[in-house]
Amino acid sequence: MRNFASLASLAILLLTTGCGGGGGNAMLATAPNVQAITVDPGPTNNINLLFTTVTICAPGNPSNCQTIDHVLVDTGSTGLRILSSVLSPSLSLRQQTDANGSPVAECGQFADGYTWGPVKLADVNISGEQAGSVPIQVIADPAFSVVPASCSAIGPAEDSVQTLGANGLLGLGVFQQDCGITCAQNVVPGTYYICPSTGCQSAQADLTQQLQNPAGMFSVDNNGIVIALPPVPATGAAGVSGYLIFGIGTQGNNGLGSAQVITVDANTGTFTTILNQLTFSNSFIDTGSNALFFADANIATCSGGAASGFDCPASTQSLAATIQGTGGATSDVVFQVANADSLFASSPNFFAFSNLAGPNSDATRFDWGLPFFFGRNVFSAIEGQNTPAGPGPFVAY
Repeated sequence: MRNFASLASLAILLLTTGCGGGGGNAMLATAPNVQAITVDPGPTNNINLLFTTVTICAPGNPSNCQTIDHVLVDTGSTGLRILSSVLSPSLSLRQQTDANGSPVAECGQFADGYTWGPVKLADVNISGEQAGSVPIQVIADPAFSVVPASCSAIGPAEDSVQTLGANGLLGLGVFQQDCGITCAQNVVPGTYYICPSTGCQSAQADLTQQLQNPAGMFSVDNNGIVIALPPVPATGAAGVSGYLIFGIGTQGNNGLGSAQVITVDANTGTFTTILNQLTFSNSFIDTGSNALFFADANIATCSGGAASGFDCPASTQSLAATIQGTGGATSDVVFQVANADSLFASSPNFFAFSNLAGPNSDATRFDWGLPFFFGRNVFSAIEGQNTPAGPGPFVAY
């Protein structure tokens, strides 16, 4: 769930305490499994968006590559998606096809819209890591201009830099594929399609044909990731720099340390949040959401303007929630919800905030968005991959 407020003012939500694992800044900056990440205005002056840079190459051809900046880092999805409009015409990516030679296309469905385009193959390079022949989505490819109704029905198209808020989206969630066995065994409208000359139609997609988590395809450091971001003051910050670290317990810079492990549902990636005696059974952590989104009738929402879609309590609220994993482990999280109108007005040139929240129409969901990540190291372990805390999927912090 992403509620991108685009202007020269910002806001955010905060949570507190503790980081597990990790190494020093000097060690991180030079390690081959570490990539720089930033919260900055991005290409469209949005708030609380986490970006990185990705290099993609034609499979097996390291001389035909393109480096793409301001790709949104999203732990709430799986797979690399790049806008066709930012790709160089000289970058020849091979089309993914089914057993009959028909092109494969994909619909990425998000709470705020959809992405549509063909699945193509690319070598993906991030920091010193490489994944070969990764199926990725090319968003809004002109050769696939007709969008199936079962895809477009979910909401508006995110088919430009302005609507996506980035040049692409790097999904580094806890799953290896973006749909998995469900789409491999069933035709699921609004997910995968084959597109012969007669037009696109919903179809099954083998696991190898689906968008892949690039981190899970690295030769090393392939069992998960760590997002390491510094704390942000209650008044916000102009920007934030941190690290995306590949692997969990594979190097000296990605150990779990004292991090609390929260196992997640193996099918949905969700856990439980308990707040004010309310239970949110479908909770998740997500760098792709720029606030904490949850239903709370006691917190006033903003009346409109730049803060539309965020919370505007009369005074900053200090709240305490309990996160509970599927295995029973619990962790208490203290966070604040500030008045978005006041934040934007008092800090018009800030783009990172630790205390921004908003309502959620689904009363079962608690979306721990980017504010959750400020001031802690957050681990996402990929399904089926071994770690020092056992196999994924799990999150830890």
